[in-house]
Amino acid sequence: MRISHILAALVLIPLAAAAAAIDRGTWALDSADEPGKVQFSLQGSSGDGHFNTSSSWLLADLRGLEWAGAAKHDVHFSIQRDAGSIDCEGFVEDQRGSGLFTFKSNPQYVADMAKLGFSFEDKNLLSATIFDVSLDFARAMKGAAVRGLDAGKLFAFRIHGVTPEFIRDLRAAGLEAADAGKLIAFRIHGVTPEFVKDLHGAGVNTTDEDRLVAFRIHGVSPDFIRGLRSAGIETTDPDRLIAFRIHGVSPEFADEISHLGYPHAPPEQLIALRIHGVTPQYIEGLRSKGLQNLTLDQLISLRIHGID
Repeated sequence: MRISHILAALVLIPLAAAAAAIDRGTWALDSADEPGKVQFSLQGSSGDGHFNTSSSWLLADLRGLEWAGAAKHDVHFSIQRDAGSIDCEGFVEDQRGSGLFTFKSNPQYVADMAKLGFSFEDKNLLSATIFDVSLDFARAMKGAAVRGLDAGKLFAFRIHGVTPEFIRDLRAAGLEAADAGKLIAFRIHGVTPEFVKDLHGAGVNTTDEDRLVAFRIHGVSPDFIRGLRSAGIETTDPDRLIAFRIHGVSPEFADEISHLGYPHAPPEQLIALRIHGVTPQYIEGLRSKGLQNLTLDQLISLRIHGID
């Protein structure tokens, strides 16, 4: 099955799916490992809609927050974005805090996004504020000539880190990088410009985006390819490399088969050995019973017919 057939399942449905607009809730703060950042959580509900989100935020994005100091103190800070503003009140003590928030949407945002070709509703605007789906970001993505781009994809881009720079660098590495769903899949599975360049360095020059995603899903890495080459397997065919990973043809397996007297075994035979369970131990077991000098095809046939 082609990776493109399942891309729709990879796009996160943002908080915006709530049936009604949420305009208030609770917040919580905790320290983060990275300097200049905090762990910021928001949750709220309205009717049958509910959300709960927690992620690392820059302290600078929480305007007016007095974070320093161990003593308990009241705080009032806000988050200002194109889609609206989140106003927070509560307390902080020893770099932990909590309180209540209210959300005020920007009524012009929906109209401005519509002019750019993106359809937003009032119930989407809290999410657009949290994930900073800004007008400049929408313009940049529209200018990047990405196919299949809509409001939902803008949310997914922000959630997963698809930026104009990411797209530019992928294209510089030789990819088309023009399909919104595939760009999201790249971020989810780790198809980066560096990964593509490393594959080229290992002798695999594919720019097929479905196969690159499959490489990451199944673990076809530059190190894996170099290991196969060290074991005497000179294949750069993407489908074979994927099949190797699916069926467990590793550099170690190929090396063991080579040392048993089958150097430079064809890739198709190595895959067949793994499919049918012809292991080095199986071969040695047959040899201990006097079955010497068998070909790989004969070994596969014996295994298929249950001869141990």
